[in-house]
Amino acid sequence: MRAASEKTSTRPAAVAGLFYPGDAGELRDVVNRYLQDAPADSLRTPPKALIVPHAGYIYSGSVAAAAYAFIAARRETIRRVVLLGPSHRVYLHGLAVPRADAFATPLGEVRIDREQRAALIASGEVMSADAPHAQEHSLEVQLLFLQMLLDDFELLPLVAGNAAPDHVAAVLERCWGSDDTLVLISSDLSHYHDYATAQHLDGETSTLILRKSPTLVGEQACGAVCINGLLHLSGQRHHALSQIMRLNSGDTAGDRQRVVGYGAFAVHEPAHA
Repeated sequence: MRAASEKTSTRPAAVAGLFYPGDAGELRDVVNRYLQDAPADSLRTPPKALIVPHAGYIYSGSVAAAAYAFIAARRETIRRVVLLGPSHRVYLHGLAVPRADAFATPLGEVRIDREQRAALIASGEVMSADAPHAQEHSLEVQLLFLQMLLDDFELLPLVAGNAAPDHVAAVLERCWGSDDTLVLISSDLSHYHDYATAQHLDGETSTLILRKSPTLVGEQACGAVCINGLLHLSGQRHHALSQIMRLNSGDTAGDRQRVVGYGAFAVHEPAHA
């Protein structure tokens, strides 16, 4: 319990009404619909980590839901979510956690894991800064799925700028946790190619991910830094990776002349592979 004199702050929703509906009732209906439409084979053994897209829901919601359907069975066991995405708006060297103690969405507030945040800051591997989080959509769009699917949980939100795979991997390993922790990597794939080119490029990117090759660049995935860190760690820990779904905006909404790619991938620890 926090002392009565201890001040807390909340990071307000920045992209409600833009990337997803701003009305709570409509939002619940939209997220439920995506989850209900998720492929049945998404309900296999729950993974330890997921790579999920972060575009507007009309574009990438179906791909995100296919990944999130994996964790439905863990509703009562997941108590902490480690969420890592790229910093789109603020130049950043390394990784940053927010100073805010909660993230707000139209569905309510999500508490920050203050103990793990303090441990990461003390380790010197991350910095504490609100600016990279203030307008960042790559983390925010994931929260609504989490709020709909999980019971009581705490969030450890991280944004990454320029960082080497081994640095990101070290941060992920420090907060990897046990079965009560879910790790999420937020990233879209290629941007603004024609449909056929995007399919080819995203296919190559998917192959690198499944091979656990931490060599992605920004042209392949906007969250390349985040994915590379996960792949570096997965190679060390002998994780099994699988592709859940891969589409682009030409499949979901918009024309096929200038598309964005979306992929969902699952990471299983060796005992659960």
